[in-house]
Amino acid sequence: MQTDRIDSGILQRLAADARASVSRIASEVGLSQSACTRRIQALEAAGLIEGYGARLGHKRLGFHVTALVDITLGTQVEEDLAQFESAVAGIDGVVECALVSGAQDYRLKIVCRDLDDYERLHREHLGRLPGVITISSSFVLRAVPTRGEADALFGGAK
Repeated sequence: MQTDRIDSGILQRLAADARASVSRIASEVGLSQSACTRRIQALEAAGLIEGYGARLGHKRLGFHVTALVDITLGTQVEEDLAQFESAVAGIDGVVECALVSGAQDYRLKIVCRDLDDYERLHREHLGRLPGVITISSSFVLRAVPTRGEADALFGGAK
């Protein structure tokens, strides 16, 4: 789907606030409410909007440790990758899993209550994942605010 300035404006506003009303978005991008609704539905149908969600305050919810975990597998056979991915999907605390290029095969983002919780997760889950050869963990000291997804993709155009 080819997007234009109006689509970009809609995407930017929804990425910044998924709860924004259609009437507010329509007003800000210069469309009628019905035209804006049709545009949003077309963006959803084309897969440009994959879903809506809330950004959770991990620390306020009691998850004070964020770990970035690099994992290397013994093979890169598709069946082994699928088995690993299926096993990771069942681990509480894993908020992101990405197959990556480079020396490692996967990078996980994990949130835990504290270091003891991470140690338990490592012992009970990560160390038992199928095909794992190495696990390397780094801990986030501070998350640096970024521009946001839509601003990064569309250069802040409104």
